[in-house]
Amino acid sequence: MSLSVTPFLDATYQLAECPTWDDRSERLLWADIQGRTIHSMEWATRQITSWTFDNEVGSFGLTDDDRLIVSVWDRIVLFDPKTGTQSTLAEVETDLPQTRLNDGKIGPDGAYWVGTMDTSSPREPIARLYRVDANGDVDEIRDGLQVSNGLAWAPDGTTMYHADSSPGWIEAYAFDPATGALGAKMLFAQQTNETGRPDGATVDTDGNYWSAGVSAGLLNCFAPDGSLKLATAMPVPKPTMPCFCGPNLDQLVVTSLKPPADPTAPNEDKLSGGLFLVEGHGVKGMPTHRFKTA
Repeated sequence: MSLSVTPFLDATYQLAECPTWDDRSERLLWADIQGRTIHSMEWATRQITSWTFDNEVGSFGLTDDDRLIVSVWDRIVLFDPKTGTQSTLAEVETDLPQTRLNDGKIGPDGAYWVGTMDTSSPREPIARLYRVDANGDVDEIRDGLQVSNGLAWAPDGTTMYHADSSPGWIEAYAFDPATGALGAKMLFAQQTNETGRPDGATVDTDGNYWSAGVSAGLLNCFAPDGSLKLATAMPVPKPTMPCFCGPNLDQLVVTSLKPPADPTAPNEDKLSGGLFLVEGHGVKGMPTHRFKTA
């Protein structure tokens, strides 16, 4: 299978992440982490609305009452796009100023699963993965992480995927979609700088796990058994997350980040930080889960 990749929008961002499809309003949303902004594009018209927060937006998810649950550095807030109002639901790792909230998604259980990352260099294994419920209760799930990433769930909700970008592993947990309880854990895949350390991810209806190989400019597709089915070269060196979107969930869009400018490069990189449309995959994505507010 050979996939084609083309720019999806003219705009570029410093760190585009967390593409999310809202089926109710038929909009594609994404974050510009360093720009402290969430963008929302009406699919039919390509009209974009943006909301800016007071710190970096690591990730966000949709709620069952049409708000957004947003990670703003060390706070998790509920944000109403219609009114612009927000309220703090929880605080995470306020005692660790060098960590911030990173990749997060709503699970089949209706909770917000979100991890942190060490922003210092070299990174230390001080980050964690958490589960946050409607009451604002924060349960620690996994410690010893450097950059928590790659959250996604199998189509039937009984497997949860989670990655750490720095060491490059992707793990798979048995998952109870009703309660969010985790079962046995296994190593799903191990990636390197050359094969694409895992950043954000999504799953299609066939159960394939699509992972942005942020260190190698690749979009990797793994079969449910963890074998690599496809590695597609992206036109930028650092893709960050894929997302199935569009009214039929058959469009695949991938975000990317803009690396520091290289003065020795022969040509200026005008594509990094953009969104890209990947075609030819022949699969569809899963509907986006929503955070249960009550």
